[in-house]
Amino acid sequence: MIQNKKIVVVMPAYNAAATLQKTYDEVMAQGVVDQIIVVDDGSRDQTAELAARLPHTIVHVHPKNRGYGGNQKTCYRLALEQGADIVIMVHPDYQYTPRLIPAMGSLIASGLYSCVLGSRILGGGARKGGMPLWKYVANRGLTWAENVLTGAKLSEYHTGYRAFSRELLEKLPLDVNSDDFVFDNQVLAQVLWLGYVIAEVSCPTLYFAEASSINFRRSVKYGFGCLATAGRFRLAKWGLIRSPLFPQYAERPVQPVGSTRPEFSEAASRDSGRAE
Repeated sequence: MIQNKKIVVVMPAYNAAATLQKTYDEVMAQGVVDQIIVVDDGSRDQTAELAARLPHTIVHVHPKNRGYGGNQKTCYRLALEQGADIVIMVHPDYQYTPRLIPAMGSLIASGLYSCVLGSRILGGGARKGGMPLWKYVANRGLTWAENVLTGAKLSEYHTGYRAFSRELLEKLPLDVNSDDFVFDNQVLAQVLWLGYVIAEVSCPTLYFAEASSINFRRSVKYGFGCLATAGRFRLAKWGLIRSPLFPQYAERPVQPVGSTRPEFSEAASRDSGRAE
């Protein structure tokens, strides 16, 4: 725990047997994680069998592959059912170091933020860690376009290392999101839509044979999906479309007293939307 907050690490796993133990060991070495949830998305290796032998770990197996987004939906649902106060997603392929868990968890436990990302771009670690040049260029271009359309100033939208507060996860309409890779991007757009500030910490990353990665064709599909999400965000803000991804202002939850984020009333938010 951190400040009496239960911390659950979720691992969306697919053919991760070669790196799961190493990732698990480093996660638990941080001394703050109460529970780990591994969701095996129809792996063809021994991922589920290995995970079942790990202490403090719940294993859930999808009989058929549901996709990266579908896997995360199960991860977050199970974490909330287990009473998590803070949920941190760590990929079991060891591409992101678990040593940032205490820092990311503390930013949420302190009440300063409800969403924290481990950014590969901050600090210049992406290329040093082996990110292919074409992926780096695409990341920077997509991030620029998404910042323009959402009004945010993130260093990247495409990291898989992220932490959420329970309160935020309960407000996100995750079920309407894609089951594919663009799920990650839709979640961040929804966080911004609800008015939350997203924090980032610099995260070193490693690219190696066992690390998961999508191919060029699926990367192109993902890129267009990200642009479409950001475009819907802007059109919804202007009131030109209605999208299940972005509930209307009147349907947004009222920010609780004592929040670090500005409160907004239904009327005030609607007026500000019209002004944009």
